[in-house]
Formats: sequence, C-alpha cells, structure tokens
Amino acid sequence: MKITAAVTRSKGELSIEQVDLAPPKQSEVLVKILAAGVCHTDAAGIQGFIPWITYPQVFGHEGVGIVEEAGDAVDTLKPGDRVALTFPSCGHCGFCLDGAPYACDHLNELFFSGAYKDGTRRISLNGEAVGSFFAQGSFAAYAIVDARNAVKVTGVPDDRLKYLCSMGCGVQTGTGMVFNRCKPEPGTSLVVFGCGGVGMSAVMAAAISGCTEIIAVDIVPSRLKLALEVGATTTINAAETKDVVAKIQEITNGGAHYAVESSGIPGCSLQALLCLRRLGTAVVCSVTGPAEISIPIEMGLMNPSKKFVGLTEGGSNPQVFIPKLVEYFKAGRLPIDKLVKFYDFKDINRAFEDSHSGVAIKPILLFD
Repeated sequence: MKITAAVTRSKGELSIEQVDLAPPKQSEVLVKILAAGVCHTDAAGIQGFIPWITYPQVFGHEGVGIVEEAGDAVDTLKPGDRVALTFPSCGHCGFCLDGAPYACDHLNELFFSGAYKDGTRRISLNGEAVGSFFAQGSFAAYAIVDARNAVKVTGVPDDRLKYLCSMGCGVQTGTGMVFNRCKPEPGTSLVVFGCGGVGMSAVMAAAISGCTEIIAVDIVPSRLKLALEVGATTTINAAETKDVVAKIQEITNGGAHYAVESSGIPGCSLQALLCLRRLGTAVVCSVTGPAEISIPIEMGLMNPSKKFVGLTEGGSNPQVFIPKLVEYFKAGRLPIDKLVKFYDFKDINRAFEDSHSGVAIKPILLFD
C-alpha cells in the first residue's frame, strides 16, 4: 500500500514522501498511526550519532494507533484494537525468555538497522528497501510491528490516546529507572539529572514511590518549574550552581539514596554517582554517543559500596509494564499530558527544532 512517511535518505536529512508498505507477516500487525512522539534517540539516529544506523530509514519509535490487520499467527490483537507501540525484541534469546526483552541479544540490530527480526524490511521507495527504526518506523501514516511490540490499551478515550505516545519508550524508560531498578523505599531521596520527557517521568515515578526528597537538576528554568508541578520537591539550576554535587549532598544531609541520569551529558553521569551517599544507586539511561568518563573507583564506587548501572528501556517487559503505566495515567498519578506539545505531521522538522531548543519537552506528531 502507498503511505506517507518521513524518510531520512542520508545523515541529517528528513523529508515527507510517498512510500510503499508491504503487508504484515504472520506474527505482525498493520497499525494506522494516530500520533507519534519525537524522541532524542530519533534525532541521534537521523544525525548519524548511532553507529549501527543504516539509510534510507523511516524513524519514529513512539507510535500509538489502531490495528487494521493482523498476521495469521497473531492471537493477542485484532483489527480495531488500540495499541501503544514499543521497542522490538526477538522473543527467542535467553534474556527475552527470562522476561528481560530490554536486554535482548539482538537489541542493536533490531533497534537500529532498520530490519525486522527476519532480516527483511517492510518499506520501499522506488524499488529501494527502506529501514524502519526500532522495527517500527512510526513517522508514517501506517506502520508494521511485531505483535509482541504492540501493547493493547483499554479504557482510554480515542481523544486521549495521543498522550500515550511516549509510553513505548520515554515514559517507560524514565519510570522504569525508578520502579524497576532503583525501587526506592518511601521516605528516601532521589535526584533526576535532565528534565526532558524521560527525566520528568522519573520525577513522577519517584513521587508515586513515596520519595520525600526529589531533586530535579537542569539548566532550563521552565523545565525546573514544571518539575515542581509533577512531583519534584527541590530544583537545582546547574547553570547557576557552582558545585551541583555539593549542593545535593547539602540538601540530602550527606548524599542522595538514588540518582538517575537522563540528560545525555557524560559529566552528569559522574555527578549522579558522586552525589550519592554510601550504598546509593545511580542509573544511566541516556544516549551520549561514544563518550567516556573517568570514575574514581576506590573512593567513588568501591569504598562507599555504591551501584553505578546502565539500563535500556527502563528494564521493562512492555506487555506487563505499559498497562501499569496506563493505569497510573488514567488515575491522574502520571500526568504525562503536562509534558506534550502537538504538531501536525507536516511540521515534523519544526518539532525536532523545538525539542532541541527546549521549547517542547515532548513533541507529538498528529496524523489525519
């Protein structure tokens, strides 16, 4: 079928074109996209910062929509189902079978190569194969995804589905760092470095978890103000604070119990570790490219018995985790609707510009 999609032919390019989309295979579904979130990971791929990326490719990995067709082997979804699309996984490796698809052995190729798990592609342009980012490619009017990576959503009116875009990546990444890896006890302290969509979601999760000191760190005053609205108890403007680590230690009376890094700035990963008290845990989720930091192993990590861990997609099993997040959203406890700004699909380039400049925390593209 002919569909409209935003195609990246080479690094840094993005243009809306007519492409051909093949029908779904046995384990796949065809989804009419209602809305798609713009994420910094999309920008990193478009700009060539991710080494496994191939071109041409249709980016977008935070789609929501309606199932229009299901493959013969699909028994979990049917036409008419509302779904949130999420990250791909093979379903067969030991990690997937153990309930950890976020650590799938085939993560890199499924996320970034543009191919599906059978090694083929679903989009073509003038006979040339075109990749689908995250085996999804939701910057398009329609997308093909494997049924295991489409999560059925119930109880949310159609006019509210558009707010759920980032459930598939950004929100589950931010909340998952807190719920699934930190697992903070009520009454503890948690620091969030970077108040974009992922960081704001972490702030919300910390509030749900009962953390009594939630510190948001950023350099954009409007983001820090919003962080207070969604659960932060204290904010630190890193552009105006001489020593962020010392300030956090002062506020928390010796160091935070937990810290999560979502800014993508390598130095913030080190600050997340150093601001902790003994036995603290720091979680890093952001894309920084081939960056490195120097960690003081003995006094910064070993001696105080701290944990410094990386995490993909919030340590989530989406079919289990996303429905829980949807329930928090429906109950008003996960106010992700406060983070979004809507754009017509044709204005996709402006959406990326506003995301980069900080004008929009979570741009969402709307389709007719």
